[in-house]
Amino acid sequence: METRKLYYEDPFQKGFATTVVSCDEVKGGYAVVLAETAFYPEGGGQPYDTGVLGEANVLEVHEKNGVITHLCDKPFEVGKSVSGKIDWARRFDHMQQHSGEHICSGLICERFHCDNVGFHMGADVVTIDFNADISWDELMEIEQLANLYIYEDHPIDIQFYRGAELDKVEYRSKKPLDGDVRIVSFPGADCCACCGTHVVRSGQVGLVKFLSVQKFRDGVRIELLSGKRAHRYLSECWAQDVRIAQALSVKPNASFAGVERVLAELSALKQRCAKLEESVFAQTAAQYEGKGDVLLFEDEMSGDSLRKLCDAVTNHCGGRCAVFAGADGAYKYAIGHIGGDLRKLTKKMNAELNGRGGGKPNFVQGSVAAARGEIETFFAE
Repeated sequence: METRKLYYEDPFQKGFATTVVSCDEVKGGYAVVLAETAFYPEGGGQPYDTGVLGEANVLEVHEKNGVITHLCDKPFEVGKSVSGKIDWARRFDHMQQHSGEHICSGLICERFHCDNVGFHMGADVVTIDFNADISWDELMEIEQLANLYIYEDHPIDIQFYRGAELDKVEYRSKKPLDGDVRIVSFPGADCCACCGTHVVRSGQVGLVKFLSVQKFRDGVRIELLSGKRAHRYLSECWAQDVRIAQALSVKPNASFAGVERVLAELSALKQRCAKLEESVFAQTAAQYEGKGDVLLFEDEMSGDSLRKLCDAVTNHCGGRCAVFAGADGAYKYAIGHIGGDLRKLTKKMNAELNGRGGGKPNFVQGSVAAARGEIETFFAE
């Protein structure tokens, strides 16, 4: 006997009372079948509902051949009455995401004469794949139209069709369908075969916000947020923008200009520091003119600066130059030797000083996890 699907009769029904048809112990808990249920099973790209059934937690919900099974963490006596309550926040979030996807997909398919070839409702974002090339600017136009449709608060129509009746309906579908087909219609935006739960009026979606569009296979993949998820995301972005603006002493709507100014100042400072660094390195190198093998220890510096210092000293000392930058237990190194072969030395050093790295025969870079004294002893030997 198929399970009566209360979530189709009223998607806003949060609680219900019913009879336990069967209960079997399975891996992870107990498989419970009810005479009727408001718990939506996983399907159509929409995750299952969770909640409570009596004193048990409903962990998963699945459907097979019209029978809906609830995976619970406690058993039930067959034939007994039991009450259930779905996690409404989770369900309504799914309804908003699914309905927002319908509105956006319908408008996109209509404008670009393409197909929705992929849909996934994740815990954070919804992703939709289309077999068309869609730019960000074009997507922003769709977003504006979708939100206008939401604000106009259109009623949503959901009906079952079959046979000749179904043949008269123009709807989006990935494959031919037989039997009773559930058609979800967002008049003026979308008409699609779908088994998921949806809001009853477009206004209940709240708003939609596209996050990205990227090339994917023969088309694009779009990231979308609807309803509360979209509001939370935009609120977090605004709060972050306010903090950035406060740090830059500008108004929130001028934070990008402030960031550009700081980046320009930082770039100028980096150029000035690079010139000063080159001057210091040149002075250091001059101190080791003709000194032969040199071992230097410096404070933490970038890998590029470490290489430049090593090159400068190597070109003056007439021997091997090894520069270690950092502190005991964590040094980066650069070693150079004009005309030399550092491969054996590097291999032995990495083995004895817990290091890693390599390079060309006459120049190597890497890191060691050793103390300064251990490094000095190694090179002294």
